[in-house]
Amino acid sequence: MPRVFLITGTSTGFGKDYVQTVLDNGDYVIATARNPDQLSFSNTNEKNYLSVKLDVTDKSSIETSFQKGLEKFGRIDVVVNNAGYGLSGCFEEYNENQIRQQMEINFFGLLDVTKKSMEVFRNENSKKENGGKIGGLIQQITSIGGQKGVPTFSIYCASKWAVEGFTESISQEVKPEWNIKFTCIEPGGFRTDWAGRSMTFTDRHPAYDHIDAKSNMEKRHGTQAGDPLKGAQAMYKLAIMPDPPLRVVIGTDAYSGVMDKLDKYNKNYKKYEELSNSTDVEGYKAP
Repeated sequence: MPRVFLITGTSTGFGKDYVQTVLDNGDYVIATARNPDQLSFSNTNEKNYLSVKLDVTDKSSIETSFQKGLEKFGRIDVVVNNAGYGLSGCFEEYNENQIRQQMEINFFGLLDVTKKSMEVFRNENSKKENGGKIGGLIQQITSIGGQKGVPTFSIYCASKWAVEGFTESISQEVKPEWNIKFTCIEPGGFRTDWAGRSMTFTDRHPAYDHIDAKSNMEKRHGTQAGDPLKGAQAMYKLAIMPDPPLRVVIGTDAYSGVMDKLDKYNKNYKKYEELSNSTDVEGYKAP
């Protein structure tokens, strides 16, 4: 039985390649974007494809997208929270609107899609006419920036760290019999439009003349290690695993970066082990 995917942010980058990968593997897809009329994929037909308008900052469009997907396919098995954008600049260069927009799209919009996904997986997928199998998978496309702080991306990283903590927490709230699974996918640098025309830059602050975020990203754009299509294929492989991991990095730079971070974490916490364990009430015994 083909799986049904709902993927946000499919007009460019990972989202676009992910939709094509799903179709090429014989599964069905609900491709969403703010301007769905601009979407175009090969191997589509009336049976396997639906394009829908979805803006993650608009709750009504989230509801409508899921409703239309269920009406057409009867169930939704995998939801991919891919929509987002990059905001780059030194922290003191951000204005309040930029900060709030970054969090509205990358975090609060993702929360709303996740909440609707869990409801559908628990309630709609269990209906007999939908196949009767409860559950589903939510993939959160975060970033290596959700595990490592990156200069000139403080608010972007904050949004991705928030998604990581949120997802780890709710993964421990769901009942096992609901069969709702979560995976945080943490890409490194890939040759998408993310670092190009899709990125927003702050105005310069005179105190930060030693860092030029826009110039740095322009130099990097198009030179990243990652192939977006291979990244999308890796995401699909994770989606069809019977027991997908809670989190995984994709990209050689992301892998080396997270392993370096784990090594530094280990050394740091071991260094202060005695201090960390010196604060219990006298006589306290762990339960």
